[in-house]
Amino acid sequence: MTNANVSNVTIRPEEAEHFASLARDWWNPKGPMASLHQINPVRLEFIRAGIDTHWGADIRSTHPLEGKTALDIGCGAGLVCEPLARLGADVTGVDAAAANVSAAAAHAEAVGLDIRYMAGELASLDIGRFDLVTCLEVIEHVADKPAFLGNVADRIAPGGLLVMSTPNRTAASRVLLVGAAEAVGYVPKGTHDWNDFVTPEELEGLLSDAGLEVTHRQGIAYRPGKGLHLSGDESLNYILTAQRAK
Repeated sequence: MTNANVSNVTIRPEEAEHFASLARDWWNPKGPMASLHQINPVRLEFIRAGIDTHWGADIRSTHPLEGKTALDIGCGAGLVCEPLARLGADVTGVDAAAANVSAAAAHAEAVGLDIRYMAGELASLDIGRFDLVTCLEVIEHVADKPAFLGNVADRIAPGGLLVMSTPNRTAASRVLLVGAAEAVGYVPKGTHDWNDFVTPEELEGLLSDAGLEVTHRQGIAYRPGKGLHLSGDESLNYILTAQRAK
């Protein structure tokens, strides 16, 4: 049942326009979205471990999501949707920007993957509930975080799993993820507003208010020679799994 107190308006038009302007280059690993291509293997490593733990999947299986549905919220041009489809899921991707879902659909068709893409406010889309919901680097871009998370919770099927990641609001992230990263072109200028970053404690509280409990959390850190990797260091970015509170 949809929460009647949840707002239908969480998209910031200026944010949607910013990311829509990048749609045509989203799949270029050396283009303006290079940072997402670099972090994606780390996120997928965490997602796969979460799948195996939550459903007791065989870690040797190449299709641990066979027979399950997956939703990627804020899917961009499909960098997470396509790996989820290859893991066996029936995948839906939603994004605020129509240009992004068009690019995502074209890329999926070109590589022979059947993925449903839709644009618009999450609460207004008639898409049902899903076994796995992913929402990666999105919460920091929405207008109303509690309302958005209420909408996210409404999309999780009974027994389902949520995976979220987002930058932490720390002195280090202000310097490195906003100042330095934009200055050197690692992320496009205007991508982040540090004041919208959410600490792990804040996000756990917001998820609790939405009826969800965090089951595992790790940092995503960077080290010269090793690159981006899962870590106990959450000062820049973190990723977590959550499920309905018992």
